[in-house]
Amino acid sequence: MSRSLSNPTAAYQPKTSAAKPKDRDPVAAGQRDASFNRAASHNYFLTDRFEAGVALRGTEVKSIREGKANLKDSYGLLKDGECFLLNAHIGPFSHGNSMNHESLRTRKLLLHQKEIRKLESLTKQKGYTLIPTRLYFRNGRVKCEIALAKGKQDWDKRETERRREADRDARAAMARNQRS
Repeated sequence: MSRSLSNPTAAYQPKTSAAKPKDRDPVAAGQRDASFNRAASHNYFLTDRFEAGVALRGTEVKSIREGKANLKDSYGLLKDGECFLLNAHIGPFSHGNSMNHESLRTRKLLLHQKEIRKLESLTKQKGYTLIPTRLYFRNGRVKCEIALAKGKQDWDKRETERRREADRDARAAMARNQRS
């Protein structure tokens, strides 16, 4: 038998606090890159891009969430049908203990065999290498975007800078014309 209420139209509503739930960190939510290699596009012509998983330890993932990853001098290496990430610096976890990870250890990149075979054939061409361009989260997993890259000469870098400045000047002139 159910219990009757004195006022059946008024439903019971518990008191709620005015505090709104804490927003998730944009890096951990996948809205912003954990690390971006700015020097890559300056020093290399980037052609094909691949998304690879990264085999990491727990403290490394936590450090990446804290924003302690740096890809500036890192590169990819293909060896024995596997792909590795070398010289990627992931700083020590702030709350880690003696079992914390090494900052510059070699990490395995997780790619399909078909992608690895394609990368092997492309990197055998003279002057091509693998450069990581960004580190980010997707569905709670750390992903690394690696690009097939060919090194730029100094005159290539100057030409790129000239082209960028010319585009910037053209956009500024168009904006001035639209305002007047």
